[in-house]
Amino acid sequence: MGKLFHKGVSKVLCCTMVIVIGCFTKSFASESETSYDFKNGNAVIEVAVPALLPVILSDVSSTAGDATLILRMSTLMSNAWFDASAPYHPTAVGVYSRLGRRPLSESETNTNINIAILYASYRVLSSLLPQRTPVWRKMLTDIGLDPDDDSVDLATPVGIGNAAGLGVVRGRARDGMNQLGDESERAFNPMPYMDYTNYRPINSAYRLFDPSRWQPDLQRKGMGLYKIQQFVTPQYALTEPYSYQAPQRFNMPPPYASNHWNYPAYKQQADEVLAASADLNDERKLKAELFDNKIESLGFSALSTAISRGLSLQETIELDFLISMAAHDAGIVIWQEKRRYDAVRPFSAIRYLYGDEWVSAWGGPGRGTIRLPANQWKSYLEEADHPEYPSASTCFCAAHAQAARRYLGTDVLNWEFSKAAGSSHVEPGITPAEDTILRFDTWTDFVSDCGQSRVWAGVHFQAAVDVSTQMCDVFGDMAHEYLSSLIDGSAPVRRPAKGKRYK
Repeated sequence: MGKLFHKGVSKVLCCTMVIVIGCFTKSFASESETSYDFKNGNAVIEVAVPALLPVILSDVSSTAGDATLILRMSTLMSNAWFDASAPYHPTAVGVYSRLGRRPLSESETNTNINIAILYASYRVLSSLLPQRTPVWRKMLTDIGLDPDDDSVDLATPVGIGNAAGLGVVRGRARDGMNQLGDESERAFNPMPYMDYTNYRPINSAYRLFDPSRWQPDLQRKGMGLYKIQQFVTPQYALTEPYSYQAPQRFNMPPPYASNHWNYPAYKQQADEVLAASADLNDERKLKAELFDNKIESLGFSALSTAISRGLSLQETIELDFLISMAAHDAGIVIWQEKRRYDAVRPFSAIRYLYGDEWVSAWGGPGRGTIRLPANQWKSYLEEADHPEYPSASTCFCAAHAQAARRYLGTDVLNWEFSKAAGSSHVEPGITPAEDTILRFDTWTDFVSDCGQSRVWAGVHFQAAVDVSTQMCDVFGDMAHEYLSSLIDGSAPVRRPAKGKRYK
């Protein structure tokens, strides 16, 4: 795998996320005592990402599986990088700021762009996660930058970065995601990202009133600690997209087989999930875990592509913003459809169909395939905190892959992801039995395995995967069209985003 990457940066992709963070911290600790190589470095990969990853895992999503929040952070960050770098491009304009054009001589090296994107990162991160401001300050001070320099002088990279970052902060503060936590006229004790659409599940964790509808699961979170699922950020469906105007014009067909009155189809799709559970092997388990982790799957596949193809700093920023935007905008429609159909997850359907009858399936960590009562079966992965149909992960992968194809002009991926023996987080010390390399030759392979991994993991029916595979390329296409208009300077000036009200 190391042959794919340039010296030094390969550590990002050849380690697990925990080791990745440690590698970065160790790598730049000594360098920060002297100076960072602004002239030749890539501050996106070498500074901003290493600062952000530990905080995402500690404050946002310990499994990197909570897609709506991770995508918001990655999209706003890469938006800020793009807007901060635009003045150093011959024609590009920012999304939320128009900061003029700098002389070409100022972009002969990476120095000015690196400084600008780091100040833009600081402003956006301080808005998204203000409780971690000391971390963001250290990100700058460790490489000799002053976080207290709030200049907006557009003749300097510091001023350009600050202006670009603040532009994104203002541009997305009221975009519908309730970042400030004060929607529904909440005047005290703000609740950031809390639902304000008044979603209520039909079923409870303890009783299935309607076998066609989503049932919150009771999930173990620690020794004696359990949680009942809440639909995570249903207001995502109301968030303003970047690359199109009206989410309502995208509609997916109803999940016919998830209606329990269509009993033969309902039973068939549940049986398919049980069969996939019984057929789990090490490779399928590892792929399920990989695609559940949005940083490893979406983030690292893009990073691998940027490095292996020798993309410049500017091109890395463009690609990262493009794929983040594509997945972000795809998710808005997916959440709209999840809310519309409120469809049952496999675990509920299987318990409803079979109760305490015995079935063959994966029996839990280290148990392999066994016979067990259906009402004691669990999926290999925990179900995400939202209704089943359509598959969000599949749609994110499809939009991501299509955006990359459009930008790079090829379906070739050639990405390898290494997993050490026993490194599974579901079956630690057991899976895989030996060191394993997961290989994805093409973006098409990437999308196919991403989708099927949700069935293997027991968290989706096949229909949810199929509809997302068929319908989500368009979000990659639209994101690419919008990015192209930003790069050639034809994109219109954009007003601050405004979320829509739920009707």
